Amino acid sequence: MTEIRTDVLVVGGGLGGVAAALAAAQHGAQVVLTEGPRWLGGQLTAQATPPDEHPWVEMFGVTASYRAMRDGIRAYYRRHYPLTTAARAARQLNPGAGLVSRLCHEPRVAVSVLEAMLAPARSSGRLKLLQPYRVRSAQVEGDTIVSVTLVPDGDTDGGTVTVYADYVIDATETGDLLPLAGVEYVTGAESREQTGEPSAKDTAQPLNMQAVSWCFAVDHVDGDHTIDRPATYNHWRSVRPDIWPGPLLAFSWPNPRTLEPSRGWLDPNPHDDPLAVEADQSKDAGTDDLWRFRRIAARKLFEPGAYASDVTLVNWPMIDYMDGPLFEVSPDEAAKHRQGARELALSALYWMQTEAPRPDGGTGFPSLRLRGDLLGTEDGLAQDVYVRESRRIRALTTICEQDVSMAIRGEHGATRYPDSVGVGMYRIDLHPSTGGDTYLDVASTPFQIPLGALLPQRVTNLLAGAKNIGTTHITNGAYRLHPVEWNIGEAAGTLAAHCAATGRTPHAVHGSPEHLHDYQSLLTRRGVPLAWPEIRGY
Repeated sequence: MTEIRTDVLVVGGGLGGVAAALAAAQHGAQVVLTEGPRWLGGQLTAQATPPDEHPWVEMFGVTASYRAMRDGIRAYYRRHYPLTTAARAARQLNPGAGLVSRLCHEPRVAVSVLEAMLAPARSSGRLKLLQPYRVRSAQVEGDTIVSVTLVPDGDTDGGTVTVYADYVIDATETGDLLPLAGVEYVTGAESREQTGEPSAKDTAQPLNMQAVSWCFAVDHVDGDHTIDRPATYNHWRSVRPDIWPGPLLAFSWPNPRTLEPSRGWLDPNPHDDPLAVEADQSKDAGTDDLWRFRRIAARKLFEPGAYASDVTLVNWPMIDYMDGPLFEVSPDEAAKHRQGARELALSALYWMQTEAPRPDGGTGFPSLRLRGDLLGTEDGLAQDVYVRESRRIRALTTICEQDVSMAIRGEHGATRYPDSVGVGMYRIDLHPSTGGDTYLDVASTPFQIPLGALLPQRVTNLLAGAKNIGTTHITNGAYRLHPVEWNIGEAAGTLAAHCAATGRTPHAVHGSPEHLHDYQSLLTRRGVPLAWPEIRGY
C-alpha cells in the first residue's frame, strides 16, 4: 500500500473534477486528482455528450477558465484540422455545426485541451493524477474525512493507494464518496411536502431517477455496416413505454415541452450550409432533426476528402434507459442496468440500420457506421454511460424549483444568494425516469450557484464538486449541464486551496461575511462571474 499526503484530494475526473483540480493547483495547493480508466472530462468526453449551454455563452455567463477551454478547442481545430478558408475564419467556429450547441466537436479534441490545461500543474509537481483508480473506502473521524483509499480500476499493475488530505472534493459522476464517508445525501425524487416544489411528487421516491443514455457516434458511408443482431433486440423492439406514443425504437417520442407526440427524421449528410447553422435551443429545440442535432463533424467545414461523411453523436430519446438506476441498488442490479443501457443503444443502432424509415420511403440505413475510434473504444459505444443525476448532499442550502422557475420568479429573476460562487442558465430539463415519469421541461431564469449548496450540513472538510450539490431531483435538471458543473468544480477547488492556505474551514468561510468576501474576491479575480449582468433599457 502506498500513502500520499496532500492538501486537496479531488475524487473524479469529470468536468467538475478537472476544474476543481486546476483551480486548487493554480491557487497554490498540492492536489491529487483521481479518475478511472476513462478519459478526463466526463460528460464532455468519456460520455460523449456535446456541451449543453445557454444562448449567451459566447458573451457572458461562464467562467474564464471554461471559456479558455472552449477557445482551446477551436484553436486546436484551426491548428491541426484541414478547415476550409471560410470555416477557419469563422470567429464562432462550430466544427460539427450541431443544433444543440455553438461548439459541437469530437470528444478527443476536448481531452487534448483539458490535458494541456492541466499540464503546467502536473509538470511542476503541484498536481498528481492517479489513473485508473476508483475509490474503495474512507476513514472518518467525527465530522472529518481523514483519508480515502483508492484501488486500481481495470487492468493495471498499480497497488492500493491511501490519500491523506486536508480537504476532499467529491466530483464523481454519482457521488460515490458520499456513502463511503457517511455523508448524508438524497437520491431520486423528493416529495412536495419536503421541498414545496409545484412539480414534485406526492411522496418521495428515492429510486426514481432520470434515465441514463449510452451514447455512440456514427457516420454514413458506402457499404453495409450493419452490426450483428443484438441478443436482446426482440425485447427492445417490443418495448412500448406507457409514456411513449408508440414503440421505444421509433422516430417518435413525447415532445418535452408539450408532451404531444413528436416525430423526428434521419437524413444523413444533408446538403445544408454548416456555416449558416444557428445553434440556439431557446429558439428551436431542434431535437426532431436527428442527424444535425448533435452532429460533431460537418464534412463541408473541412477540405474535400478530409471526411467521407458527417459524424453525428447519437443521444436521442430512443436510447434513454428507464428500467432502473445505476446506484443505490445491489452491485448485481447496477451491473444489470449498465448492461441494459448498452444493449438498448446497440439495439437502437441495429433498428436504424435495418428497419428505420428513410426519407425516400425505404427502410433501413445499412450505411450507418459506428465510429468508436473517435470515442476511444473498440466496441463503438462511448467509454461510459451518460449519467444525468447523482447522489446529492444534504446541503446547507438546497436549491428548489421555486428558486429558478420562470413561472414563479417572473420578472424578479432567480433567488439571489449573498454567498454566490457562480452563475448558470438552462431550462429545468428532466428526461423520462426510472419511476415511469415522462419529460419535465420548465422554463427557468438565469440563476446563481450558492456556496451553501456545495457544503454538507455536517462533514467539515468535504465539498461537492459536480452534479452532487444541494439541488433537488427537479432543479438538478437545470444545474447538471456542462458549464455549471465546471463552475461548481472551480468554486470547490478554489475554496479548498483557500482553506488550506488560511486554516479556515469551508463552513467558517460561509458563516463569516468577511471571510466570504475574501473567498469571493478570489473567484472574481479568476474570472468567475458571481451574478448575471443587469440589462437596462432593452
